[in-house]
Amino acid sequence: MNKDFLKYQAQTTPHPLGMQISHAKGSYIYDTSGNAHLDFVAGVSACSLGHCHPKVVEAISEQVQKYMHVMVYGEYVQSPAVAYTKLLAEQLPRPLKTTYLVNSGTEAIEGALKLARRYTGRTEIIAAHNAYHGNTMGSLSLMGFEDRKSVFRPLLPDVAFIHFNIEQELQRITEKTACVVLETIQGGAGFILPKNGYLKKVRERCNNVGALLILDEIQPGFGRTGTLFAFRHYDCIPDILVMGKGMASGLPVGAFTSSSKIMGALQDKPKLGHITTFGGNPVIAAACLATMKELLNSDLIPATLAKEELFRNLLVHPKIKEIRGKGLMLALILENDVEVNHLVMQAKEKNLILFWLLFEPKAVRISPPLTISNQEIEQGCAIILDILNGPLQ
Repeated sequence: MNKDFLKYQAQTTPHPLGMQISHAKGSYIYDTSGNAHLDFVAGVSACSLGHCHPKVVEAISEQVQKYMHVMVYGEYVQSPAVAYTKLLAEQLPRPLKTTYLVNSGTEAIEGALKLARRYTGRTEIIAAHNAYHGNTMGSLSLMGFEDRKSVFRPLLPDVAFIHFNIEQELQRITEKTACVVLETIQGGAGFILPKNGYLKKVRERCNNVGALLILDEIQPGFGRTGTLFAFRHYDCIPDILVMGKGMASGLPVGAFTSSSKIMGALQDKPKLGHITTFGGNPVIAAACLATMKELLNSDLIPATLAKEELFRNLLVHPKIKEIRGKGLMLALILENDVEVNHLVMQAKEKNLILFWLLFEPKAVRISPPLTISNQEIEQGCAIILDILNGPLQ
């Protein structure tokens, strides 16, 4: 492992994987020794169109030649951001029409929380146990996993928690509640799908008490589950939609979308209710626009469901207790964390990239690029089965 990497770049764990990257293309990441690693993770669901998709690279290159950063968000008319937010609005149901562009998913969550409190005049925020919405202080406050946030307290006050998919707890949402923040599909908890009309029931409860519903689509958004956004599977339209990750095929971005009426609460009293220097950056917006056009003008989104079926048909093994998730947002559930660590690390040795999930120690992440081929899926699954058939090391 590169010593300068450990010495000069801040680390998030004591033992990073440390692969030294040469380049990446399509479904593969290449190390400096010339090995091609089949990517079943896609930068943790970020590289929707794989690595260095030619249409995204072309859009970035063209925009760089024109202008990059010129002014803070919202002051100048920059055509890539305008074109992108218009196209996004055309794909969303009413009243989701106005988008605030930011730099990451967690920043989008922060902006959505501020907007909900400002618009409703209320302070209480309700989130879900085992939720993950990011790691900035507001997002961290919504994390229902005390071991990861206790050392950073005090966090945001007036945050309460309910259990995902437990209908009886929806009575906890009251006239004091500014917003309910949920992942459409719980990610870090193990790719947990909503059941029995749960999200629709949350929507109805929010309507009854005047609370806003914020749905976090940072991970399932942009086609990963077989539709542009996963909430379309569940007959539930949020008041504020939060997105990020796969939005720009690997560049840093996030956004939150709402109605013009709700979003207007950030314009005045006070002015600059939310502000960002680099949000709406034209180079990033150009990548977003190219990504969206490719998703809409190809069969990649519906094909995720056929690819999910292929994964499920191939990954049948006594050590795989369950496959959770939808589309190309899948989690293999094994017997214990020892088996998970063995599979992830042995796959690394066999040039297949797998990864962990935050809160479910028995889960192995499979979230490849939407552009992955059936042949590549078969190749990666054969490696997984070969490891599972071997001895536990």
